[in-house]
Amino acid sequence: MQFLLALIVAGPLIGAVAALLPAPPGLRGKSPDQAVLRHGVTVTGAILIAAIVLALGFDHAHPSRMQATTDVSWIAALDIRIHLGIDGISLPLLVLTALLTFLCALYSYFKLPAGPSPKAFVALLLVLESGTLATFAVLDLLLFFLAFEMVLIPMYFLIARWGGSEGVTGGRQAAAWKFILYTLLGSVVMLLGLLLIGLRAGTFDMVALATDNGRGLSTSVQVIAVLAIGIGLAVKTPMWPLHTWLPDAHTAAPTVGSVLLAGVLLKMGTYGFVRIVLPIAPDGLRIFAPYLAAFAVVGIVYGSLACLALAGQGASGDLKRLIAYSSVGHMGFVLLGIATMTPTGVNGALFANIAHGLITGLLFFLVGAVKDRYGTADLDTLAGATGAALYGRAPRLGGLLAFAAVASLGLPGLAGFWGEMLTMFGAFDPADGLSRPAFLTFMVIAGFGTLLTAAYLLIVVRRVCMGVKPPEAPHLADVRTYELAAWTPLVALTVLAGLWPAALLGLTDPAVQKLLAGGKS
Repeated sequence: MQFLLALIVAGPLIGAVAALLPAPPGLRGKSPDQAVLRHGVTVTGAILIAAIVLALGFDHAHPSRMQATTDVSWIAALDIRIHLGIDGISLPLLVLTALLTFLCALYSYFKLPAGPSPKAFVALLLVLESGTLATFAVLDLLLFFLAFEMVLIPMYFLIARWGGSEGVTGGRQAAAWKFILYTLLGSVVMLLGLLLIGLRAGTFDMVALATDNGRGLSTSVQVIAVLAIGIGLAVKTPMWPLHTWLPDAHTAAPTVGSVLLAGVLLKMGTYGFVRIVLPIAPDGLRIFAPYLAAFAVVGIVYGSLACLALAGQGASGDLKRLIAYSSVGHMGFVLLGIATMTPTGVNGALFANIAHGLITGLLFFLVGAVKDRYGTADLDTLAGATGAALYGRAPRLGGLLAFAAVASLGLPGLAGFWGEMLTMFGAFDPADGLSRPAFLTFMVIAGFGTLLTAAYLLIVVRRVCMGVKPPEAPHLADVRTYELAAWTPLVALTVLAGLWPAALLGLTDPAVQKLLAGGKS
């Protein structure tokens, strides 16, 4: 198990190096480009299989215990250790990352975005996967920071070199620069907070710090650390008003870039709140929790209103941009759950994390397919005079888009419902020391946000899927085989998580209980 987790983290990095080497003659297939794309599918597929084996071998009777741990000295002078491990909080995110990266590699094998060398594309995809997997597996503060930063350069190049420029002010280069500058500036502040904790506590070990539960840190140190670390994590989440890089980045990114950005990269920020801020500096977070909750619910309403404005007739709203703004609202629910500092709220936040990764990943795949068929993602162009009429022109594609939309709005029985409901339950009865009237207000505002979410998603479905198909309009290519292969796992898991939430909550709840209890099971 130790070797397996180390292989999952380091394997994509080794695969990225191999992708840049010439393919052996017997493995080239029709061309070197095809060989390197096949290499990407093979490596990400192997990592997914390893992640599934790790999940099957995980001791589900003790999900609060760190498992598959590796702890060796790396830089002795700074007491930095290569410390890896997984529990019920990190395991679902690890598997989600491996799944989405494999599906993106499979999709790209058949539909490679226009851009430079496929070798560079595959290598960047694998480096991105390695950095994301490492973020969810490392248990050292400085290693966490390095893994957190490792994903920035690959995503920058995926946006800048393989993205599109339609609908983005200044084009894909500007969107890529905005993405990396925002996240780098936030990370610099976060590093200062991590160093403050490590130097004051005398260790960078996240397990030891969580067990100490802030007892070795004064309240003033915790407040400063939470503020510094929280800014860096809030940029990556993204939390309103630090979200402005997200719509441009999503609009400019290629389809697989948007899937990974929404599906796993945004989760790195919220995971940091749960893994670092919540257990290590609880007193500091308790002071900031009402403000975090307030920003969260403003983000929920703001994201929904922005989507409503883009969905309206005559707004020339880009469908990818609309889904990007919807992420601001959905991640607001995650932040609200964390701010409650209760097992119910934090479990809801973790569930909403996974649900958002599945549903929004599927939505970006589907929007990419619509754009590929129509040549645009502009809603007014798609809707035309009578609607894009996807139900009539490509019924399976239209049906999947409608399914993803109702899953995103939180329809009971699908994955999106449970996270939002548990988050609001947590706000109904927040942790001791937090103002219940304030959190009840936040709960009501969040509930209003769910109505706005339903409104804009149903408008999108009506405008894109419904309508009268003009007699002269040709039928569109419906769901292709490779698209079906890439999307089916996301559909199945969205239904499974909605009908059987205990499968995920059974993993996260014991780990959350232990985290909030200061390392005591």
